[in-house]
Amino acid sequence: MKLFELKGKTAFIPGGYGGIGAAISRGLARAGAKVVVAGRDATKARALAKQIGGGARGVGLDVEDVRAIRDTVDGIGRVDILVNCVGIQREQALADVTEETYDLVYRTNLKSAMFLAQAVAKKQIAAKRGGKQVHLLSVRAQLGLRGRGYSAYCSTKGGLVMLIRQHASELGKHGICVNGVAPTVVRTEMGAHWLKDPKTAAWLKERIPLGRVAEPSDCVGATQFFCSSAGDYVTGQILYLDGGITASQ
Repeated sequence: MKLFELKGKTAFIPGGYGGIGAAISRGLARAGAKVVVAGRDATKARALAKQIGGGARGVGLDVEDVRAIRDTVDGIGRVDILVNCVGIQREQALADVTEETYDLVYRTNLKSAMFLAQAVAKKQIAAKRGGKQVHLLSVRAQLGLRGRGYSAYCSTKGGLVMLIRQHASELGKHGICVNGVAPTVVRTEMGAHWLKDPKTAAWLKERIPLGRVAEPSDCVGATQFFCSSAGDYVTGQILYLDGGITASQ
């Protein structure tokens, strides 16, 4: 089990108080990491950090502000692990996509990932201790969605796949592993619209071989694996945490 321990590690978790992020923040803390929960609402970040305890910290961060990303990473000291849980969806049919909405999704889902990764990588390279970077994606990084307006979401998550692969290729020589965890629908506030309509929920579950949507807790183990020494020889990979949907679609 020591392969999965994170004692002595500091994990920076942007988006760490959201549905998936909070589960991951708690899970990495249980594994021994000192977590730094970051998000736009500093009060929520600090409240979760207080609940977690064990030296956890909460900080405010607007990931659309590149300067704020750099200042925040510089200010938190040692960063062994980045787990990027930032992501939004704004559904618009192709004919109705606006430039403003597309740019918002791009800045939040893809541009922020680039500069979070860059800021953390600079610190990890300087420390010469290697490191881990994990980005949360979605099965929509690989699968389009018939009948729904997912242009912005799918394209930014698909772009994140290639960002992960490129960063893994560049950072490998420094002992830094970069990977992604891509769930299907998770039972969170963001995924609630899929589940509130019984017909939609039934349709969704029929498409998933395991017959259920993911729980936030389902995302913890895969993330911890990538963050721990158990994943030291794994980089540039996307783990589709999807109940088998990408195997059958």
